[in-house]
Amino acid sequence: MKLLVTGGAGFIGSSVVDALIEKGHDVVVVDDLSTGEKKNINPKAKFYKLDIGDEKKIEKVFKAEKPQAVFHLAAQIDVRKSVADPVGDAHKNIIAGLTLLESCRKHQVAKVIFSSTGGAIYGDTESRPTAENHPESPVSPYGIAKLTLEKYLYFYHYAYGLSYVVLRYANVYGPRQNARGEAGVVAIFCDRLLAGQPPVINGDGRQTRDYVYVSDVVEANVLALAADKVGIYNVGTGVETSVNDLALHLKNIFRFDKDFNYGPPKTGEQQHSAIDFSKISKDFGWKPKVALIEGLMSTVNWFRAASK
Repeated sequence: MKLLVTGGAGFIGSSVVDALIEKGHDVVVVDDLSTGEKKNINPKAKFYKLDIGDEKKIEKVFKAEKPQAVFHLAAQIDVRKSVADPVGDAHKNIIAGLTLLESCRKHQVAKVIFSSTGGAIYGDTESRPTAENHPESPVSPYGIAKLTLEKYLYFYHYAYGLSYVVLRYANVYGPRQNARGEAGVVAIFCDRLLAGQPPVINGDGRQTRDYVYVSDVVEANVLALAADKVGIYNVGTGVETSVNDLALHLKNIFRFDKDFNYGPPKTGEQQHSAIDFSKISKDFGWKPKVALIEGLMSTVNWFRAASK
């Protein structure tokens, strides 16, 4: 199939591109390189450097390439940045996404696989791991924007027959994650530890997250393309890990003998998150395969190699 991947130079996007090419698909990457890196792009993919919010330029890509399906991963993904600049976040995550969907409609794209968020959409919930039918209560502009584009996808399906799968990710980590350009506590901690500096934990460190390894997320994307399903699916492990415990795991892997530092809690940061993957397991046959310690060790090894 001819496939278009937005954000295909980024951490998750480039890994999805690699898997799609390995499956024999013809892949086109669109990325503005604001956080992604050109070196991440598979050499077998065709690359366009542009902002998907540029209506004229994205129209030209669709007209020239005629993709049959679109993986939409391009986004402003920093929750704290969305709190500081909600208008900018809306332009990146709602308006640009809507521009992309209009191109999909005009050029008869059959399917969209949208990378959304689990924790940031559900907010702090008493019911954990949280299932897809739980009421959405996003506590950040980032979560609000992702939920908004999900609603637009439902509209495009209802009005125009555009098939879609929304993948609501837990906290994704792994090789290629950018400690400076993309959100991700694992990458940030690894970056500091490699420099021999103690990372800073915001708040008391008791806040919990559901950490899912990037290869498991990639598999969910590949399965979503093949599945004859429309709807919303969580992609996580269902397991909560506190930031303090995550820090301890990384300290042990790095053999770092100093204490981490603690700073004030961040505005808009939720306290607890874990998502239920039983729906995607039932419909797609997906389940997480990489345990946290195994994934952290692979991630650390990648960061060490990349720093040389």
